[in-house]
Amino acid sequence: MKITDTAAFGAELRKRRKQLNYTQGYLADFTGFSVSFISDLERGKPTAELGKALYLANLLGLDLEMKERV
Repeated sequence: MKITDTAAFGAELRKRRKQLNYTQGYLADFTGFSVSFISDLERGKPTAELGKALYLANLLGLDLEMKERV
C-alpha cells in the first residue's frame, strides 16, 4: 500500500495492531510509549515523533520502503 499522509500511516498501524489482537494499552506497556501517543499516531496526528512511529511500525511487523519517484 502506498502511504501518502499521516492518516493513512496511522490507519495501517491500527489495522495491523488489531490483526494481532493488541490493545493500545498493551503496546504502551511493552514500548513505554503513552496510550495517548499511540492513539494520536493511529489518528494521523502529523506532529508524532518519526522515530517512535517507525519503531512501532517495525514492532508490529510492518516494513517501510522508500522509492524514488520516476
